[in-house]
Amino acid sequence: MAKTQLNVRVDEGTARAARERALSRGISVNRYIEELVRQDTGEVGHTFVQAAADFMKQYESVLAEEFGAEAEGRGSGARGPREGRR
Repeated sequence: MAKTQLNVRVDEGTARAARERALSRGISVNRYIEELVRQDTGEVGHTFVQAAADFMKQYESVLAEEFGAEAEGRGSGARGPREGRR
């Protein structure tokens, strides 16, 4: 596959994080960025979204019981799901 150069500007913190993550994985920053883009646009992202959707459907009744009013926008939002319960 032919390669093309892509220049991007990021803040120093982002650049440092990319270097550290690439180093910890034993790969170049270039390869690290390539993998991130592939994951974001490829099957991995779709698989994650599908798994999350399956989880939500499987536990829909439990989530509705626990967070029902807040999830539907009827709750006051002033307290968390367990706050104020005894």
